[in-house]
Amino acid sequence: MRNNVMFLVIAVSLFLLMDLYIFSGVKPLTAPLQPNTRKIIHTIYWFFTAWSMVVLLIMFLGLSNSLPIWFRTVAMGLIMVLFLTKLVFIVFLLADDVQRLIQWIYGAVQNTIHDKPASADNSISRSDFLLKAGLAVSAIPFLGMTYGIVVGAHDYTVRRTKLVLKNLPKAWDGLKIVQLSDIHAGSFYNKTAVERGIKMVMDQKPDVIFFTGDLVNNKAEEMADYKELFSTLKAPLGVYSTLGNHDYGDYAAWDSLADKQQNLNDIISTHKEMGWDILMNEHRILKKEGAEIAIIGIENWGAKGHFPKYGKLKEAYAGTEHVPVKLLLSHDPSHWDAEVRTRYKDIDLMFAGHTHGMQFGIEKGPIKWSPVQWMYDQWGGLYQKGEQY
Repeated sequence: MRNNVMFLVIAVSLFLLMDLYIFSGVKPLTAPLQPNTRKIIHTIYWFFTAWSMVVLLIMFLGLSNSLPIWFRTVAMGLIMVLFLTKLVFIVFLLADDVQRLIQWIYGAVQNTIHDKPASADNSISRSDFLLKAGLAVSAIPFLGMTYGIVVGAHDYTVRRTKLVLKNLPKAWDGLKIVQLSDIHAGSFYNKTAVERGIKMVMDQKPDVIFFTGDLVNNKAEEMADYKELFSTLKAPLGVYSTLGNHDYGDYAAWDSLADKQQNLNDIISTHKEMGWDILMNEHRILKKEGAEIAIIGIENWGAKGHFPKYGKLKEAYAGTEHVPVKLLLSHDPSHWDAEVRTRYKDIDLMFAGHTHGMQFGIEKGPIKWSPVQWMYDQWGGLYQKGEQY
């Protein structure tokens, strides 16, 4: 407990120091404004600083459970937006301070060489250009991520892709699959919009539905208000699902390992109660007119960073060797290059999620960019290497 308190004190102190430093750049920008306007802007600035500290304190003390899940998610999202925006602005402040330091050193050296007395006021004002440039550039992540939280969270789109699998039996020609991923139910704040999204799925009249993990942000309770709604997802061949890294509760604080395990059990039960066939390192073989295809599903397996490797593809794959077409559900796309393509070349198609564009990016016409592409080679859309997708 003592270590946790120390961590909180250090974290709050660093946040305050960062905000004080940023405020040294805000003041010159607001100086030309009317006093009342300037006062309002400064008050808003420090209000959000105080608000962020209060929210973090509530989270730290474990008092957030009494708050609506959507409020917790939006609050933490806003804190993250503010933090990243400030980080961008700090880059310009640091560049300005380096420039000012160089100017000061140069001036001091010149005074020494020419034996001139130091000026009573030898301070160097901040660069108006760098401050305004910093404000403009930092507005990009602020506006983009705020839009993502407010609008993008429920801005659903249907993307259609036609595939030709060389080994697909003729009986399965025309199979229509709808894939969903990363529901993150704790982020929902508009149930009507979610209903619209589910209707969009059913309007596709899919033969089968795949869900590739991250049903929740952390806890099974996030699905309480949405379980009945997602139970309406139906397809003639069934709904098949698997787990993502967020479903294990690894990013939440638990009173005991037993509580954490119970949460995972509840999430698995939620899949089943909704009528979804959750694949925990196992497979299903579907038959049509005597022709077979295999659906393989594994638990989360990530090759990047600290993401867990609970998946056991060898175990799930066993028994499908004879099936001509194999479809894999694996949450993390890094699994494709790390294991699927190297060891299981007869897995025709892998369905993944996980990255969701790092919650920030641009996809308009031919333009497709997100910072997540610096971490993942496969992060959005269809990818092909050889005869594997």
